[in-house]
Amino acid sequence: MTARRTRLEVWGDPISHSRSPQLHAAAYRALGLDWSYGRRRVAAESFAAELASLDESFRGLSVTYPLKEAAFTASVTRDSRAQLTGAVNTLVTGAEPAGFNTDVGGIVGALAECGITELTAARIVGAGATATSALVAAAELGARHVDVVARRSEAVEPLRAIGETLSVAVRGLPFGTRSLAPADLTIAALPGHAVLAAADADALASGGEPLFDVVYGQGTTALQAAWMRAGHAIHTGEWMLLHQAVLQVRIFVAGDPAIPLRDESAVVGAMRASLVGD
Repeated sequence: MTARRTRLEVWGDPISHSRSPQLHAAAYRALGLDWSYGRRRVAAESFAAELASLDESFRGLSVTYPLKEAAFTASVTRDSRAQLTGAVNTLVTGAEPAGFNTDVGGIVGALAECGITELTAARIVGAGATATSALVAAAELGARHVDVVARRSEAVEPLRAIGETLSVAVRGLPFGTRSLAPADLTIAALPGHAVLAAADADALASGGEPLFDVVYGQGTTALQAAWMRAGHAIHTGEWMLLHQAVLQVRIFVAGDPAIPLRDESAVVGAMRASLVGD
């Protein structure tokens, strides 16, 4: 990537709540890089046209709901997590876009901050692109049984196929299920605006396990409210955002999420301070 490629953006719909600009700006200041990082509201049906319109000043994109599958399709090359999940949240732009999935690592890193480093069984609420990352993250932490709660049973099939690849037994359940198998953790992979009946949310909160909700900055979700009513532990998505952003910065700087940044601890500290200080 040439030095003149200094523009980055986060795309999604909605996007005004995103804290990615402040996280990335803090990282590039700490690294002494004069790069810009903006945000753009982009609908799924507009993604391909918007991507084609970018000039050579662009270095890459962070991609959030509902664009991760469109970014996967646009990628010429993909890392292993992107290939496994069918979801791309990081795109290095250019003639042959390279797609990466840093959501998996973001979830693993965030759960470690919460003291969760091992799982036997997990529950995922939702069956979209983020749910695939949640499933892979749960598998990386040792889970071998995962229930997926979804509105449509057919939406669980791609997750079941991923589970077979990872030797994880995936079972689909409808919302409203009152008899739930024990789980070490529930991961909410629903968008912040998702509507969920209070009775269904309360049923999901009845097991007593902690909730990790990928949503942040959009008010209290229905599942968070249910966990509050039940008095159980809740972890929201800010630290996932931080950890997946660190991997994105590695990609935008060096082209590889496995290559640490120069003085990475200081860079991560600056990113964390920008998030906490907001």
